Amino acid sequence: MFLEYILIFKYLFICFFISFLLFLISYILVIQLPNVEKISIYECGFNPFNDSRNRFEIRFYIVAILFLIFDLEIVFLFPWVVLLNNLTFLNFFIMIIFLIILIIGFIYEWVKGALNWE
Repeated sequence: MFLEYILIFKYLFICFFISFLLFLISYILVIQLPNVEKISIYECGFNPFNDSRNRFEIRFYIVAILFLIFDLEIVFLFPWVVLLNNLTFLNFFIMIIFLIILIIGFIYEWVKGALNWE
C-alpha cells in the first residue's frame, strides 16, 4: 500500500522537475524585451479605464457559474465512465437522471438567454 504512494510522489516529482526545467530553459533562451504593451496593467482583456471597484455585468458571473457547474459535471462523469462496465442498473439510472437534470438546467439557461453575449 505504501508503495502506491511512493509511485505517486515519484510521478509528481518528475512532473514538477520537468515543468521547472522547461520554464528555466524557456527563460534562458528567450530574449527579454519588455515594452509598454507587455508590462501594462489589464483586467479581463480590457484596458483599465476606471476605478477597479466598478461593478461588472452579471454575465461574467453567470458564465463563471456555468463553468463551475459543467466542470463539476465532468468530475462526476470520470469515475462513472471508468466503472461503467461494473455498474448496476440502479447506478447507471441514477447517473442518467443526474445528466438529465443538468441538461434541463442547460436548456433553461439557453432559453433565458444567459448564454447570449450581446
